Amino acid sequence: MKKLIIALAIIMAPFVSQAQVKTPQASPKAYIKQTVGLTDVEVTYSRPGARGRAVFGNLVPFGKLWRTGANENTIISFSDDVVIDGKTLKKGKYALYTIPKIESWEVIFYSTTDNWGLPENWSDANVALKTTVKENALPTPVETLTIGINSLDPNFAFLEIAWENSHVALKFEVPTSKTATTSIEKTLAGPTANDYFASAQYLFQSNGNIADARNYVDKSLDMSADKPYFILRLKSLIQAKQGDKKGAVETAKLSLAAAETANNQDYVKMNKDSIAEWSR
Repeated sequence: MKKLIIALAIIMAPFVSQAQVKTPQASPKAYIKQTVGLTDVEVTYSRPGARGRAVFGNLVPFGKLWRTGANENTIISFSDDVVIDGKTLKKGKYALYTIPKIESWEVIFYSTTDNWGLPENWSDANVALKTTVKENALPTPVETLTIGINSLDPNFAFLEIAWENSHVALKFEVPTSKTATTSIEKTLAGPTANDYFASAQYLFQSNGNIADARNYVDKSLDMSADKPYFILRLKSLIQAKQGDKKGAVETAKLSLAAAETANNQDYVKMNKDSIAEWSR
């Protein structure tokens, strides 16, 4: 009988381990991804509902630090530096905390994001930016906490938080003009050394036009003040493929010296092997 029980337990174990009770979360998780100008903004948060309870001044006390959601930290991230109330918030990921008050809210961007709710040990050193925004009363109650990125403009948007009868909208400015101008100037300035190197590498590896590959690798080297060993290595391979073994050896020696300076032993060995092969 004991053996039978053990056998049944072994048979049933996989089914028991796979069985999981699934129930809806009281505060479902939400994800927002919005591009503002050329800046990506993402928000992850859990959405509690009022469910007949008085929220602000009761469930969420006035003048007290609030996680701005439920469960884990509400997290907001920016792909570029943004400006809030004249202050720069560096690109990156932040926990979003607030201190709701009757006529205004304090909004805090906190650099530590791995807390469940409020940090056990609050540190002002982790406050990346703190500002105050006016509270607006809503004519129609919002049952479920709602965070959004709205009133979009190429240069700014508003981080909005609404729940029960309260609504706040925090303006943040994005560097669209600067980013676009930099992109335009870079594009109009023409290809970079890396662009020429990548083009030469592709043509060499794909058996494309070897003359064009040589032209591109030469341009890459002309634009590179330090003459990197990997570009010199590619040039030597292209020269060898063109039948210029003497030139390939001379370039490989330059690549070898640069690789030794950089302490890249892989390129040191490859160049030594190639020099020996091409010198025969």
